[in-house]
Amino acid sequence: MPTQSKTQVPPVQMIPLGGEQEIGKNTWVFRCEDDIVLLDAGLSFPDANMHGVNIVLPDVTYLKQNRDKIRGMVVTHGHEDHIGGIAYHLKEFDIPVIYGPKLALAILAGKLKEAGVLNRTELRTVEPRDLVPLSQNFFAEFIRNTHSFADSYTVALHTPAGVIVQTGDFKFDHTPVDGETFDIQRLAEHGEKGVLCLISDSTNAEVPGFTPSEAAVRAGLSRAFSGAKGRIIITTFASSVHRVNLILQEAEAQGRVVSLLGRSMLNVVDHARRLGYIRCKDDTLQRMNVVDKMPDENVVILTTGSQGEPFSALTRIANKEHRQLSIRPGDTVVWSANPIPGNTIPVVRTIDKLVAQGAHVIYGKDKGLHVSGHGCQEDQKLMLALTKPKFFVPTHGEYRMLVKHAETAMKMGVPQENIVIIDNGDVVEVTPDSIAAVGKVPCGLQLVDQSRSGIVEDKVLQERQQVAIDGLIAIACSLTETGKLQAPPSINIVAVAAAGKTLEQQIRQTIAETLLAAWGQFARIPTSGAVSLDDVDWAGLKNAIERSVVKMLRSRLQGRPMVVLMLQTPADSETAQGKTTATAIPAVAPEGAVTPADGRRSRKRRSTAAATA
Repeated sequence: MPTQSKTQVPPVQMIPLGGEQEIGKNTWVFRCEDDIVLLDAGLSFPDANMHGVNIVLPDVTYLKQNRDKIRGMVVTHGHEDHIGGIAYHLKEFDIPVIYGPKLALAILAGKLKEAGVLNRTELRTVEPRDLVPLSQNFFAEFIRNTHSFADSYTVALHTPAGVIVQTGDFKFDHTPVDGETFDIQRLAEHGEKGVLCLISDSTNAEVPGFTPSEAAVRAGLSRAFSGAKGRIIITTFASSVHRVNLILQEAEAQGRVVSLLGRSMLNVVDHARRLGYIRCKDDTLQRMNVVDKMPDENVVILTTGSQGEPFSALTRIANKEHRQLSIRPGDTVVWSANPIPGNTIPVVRTIDKLVAQGAHVIYGKDKGLHVSGHGCQEDQKLMLALTKPKFFVPTHGEYRMLVKHAETAMKMGVPQENIVIIDNGDVVEVTPDSIAAVGKVPCGLQLVDQSRSGIVEDKVLQERQQVAIDGLIAIACSLTETGKLQAPPSINIVAVAAAGKTLEQQIRQTIAETLLAAWGQFARIPTSGAVSLDDVDWAGLKNAIERSVVKMLRSRLQGRPMVVLMLQTPADSETAQGKTTATAIPAVAPEGAVTPADGRRSRKRRSTAAATA
């Protein structure tokens, strides 16, 4: 482990790229001199304004700029908000080695193989209390904790400045379903020796008391199952391995078989069974084509969709779009999860649709069907009491949660000046005697669309948002060599309020008037003379038409629909015939840009462009 005298100790920089003042995409960077190590790399899910976006990742520009300094990564557990971004990041930079628990790395290996980046890193599994070298300046020690995901760890990062404890997601569950208790003794040992800084989970910082044990859900599941007369369709987080185990045990106790729906559910259960984290009889799990032929009272269907995700199995069932399963009168749907912040509306809508189809839906905090995997205030106090940190950084929570957790730390004896509340991208520098935010690195978002193959640029997202809010107007015109319309413009108006024939007529009239008024400005000779195609600034003419249409629409509509103008010119026709003298129209300049009236240069770019009304 790194040891130096205090006068020679280099500072350690702690940089969150995600997970601060938000729930999700937890990604921490630790740097000492020229060594960088990562702790988790998660994702989050889009909000309602991110049209077509499938997942949200943190900006990793800082890591790409310092790729030669990355020595390795530590994974605390296998939830998507902690490992979901790794496959995407490995497409942009290598990570020499990733250390983590067996179940998390088994799931991660499948993700990396599917993405074609398994060769960009080495996966090494760890056991409780393993101490692994990451670089000259960093050693990582894995301390067993308890969480809603099996095989979960808190990490003690040994650095030249001192020990930094990153709790990962945790609660103190003294009766865990799998019997793997929190290694409180090891935490206390670090506390006695001296913890330089504690970085701690703040999710439930506003909730008093202790978080109940996962075992507390067993009674609620038993009540729900025993009261159901027909099929039971139950939804929970696929990654909640302990919960899935309880559901399978309750199904067996009541003589029911279980069928799994949803890719993530099938994947997690497969890995968890193979590694021994889920135990059930082989004949308890059956395919859908088998349970379809069984009496309803003998069937449980365990599915994804507890958060109302648009493409999840339960949401498709609610929308009558699932090819294998539809709701029958007498079905009982059990909701063994609470909506995470931002998901309440889609969850409620899904429940409404299921009820409308005749299902009896059991949901709500009062039903005893769910407990959190994150510690409440008393859990957080116990973590502070055990580790006795000199400095404190709350993480994994929205701003009010971080503030509340900081208040709890002060009550536990951490001086206010030793606590920093930070945002993503902040560079926090810690030494044996000080802690302070000293700078900032890029900390934006990377948005991945539903193809999961490419990053959605900000401009594309803005265009999607505008089309969704105000609609789209597509215009196709064909001009003669003298600037006349060969035929009335073709106009397609999509999702524009108060649109109709009158608006189409106004657009056509605006185009005709603009051509008449502007032709002399963009052609060298009068309309009546013979015009060479190279003597016309077709691009300038196109921009003038677009600006006139945009101006007219703004005077007549409250919204600002996107305008796409496709202008077919004689130059385009010659291009299609293979003549080298052809000219085409380039992309339109941004609104407000000046297009030179005397530009006469040949243009050979595409003629399709968009303008914003």
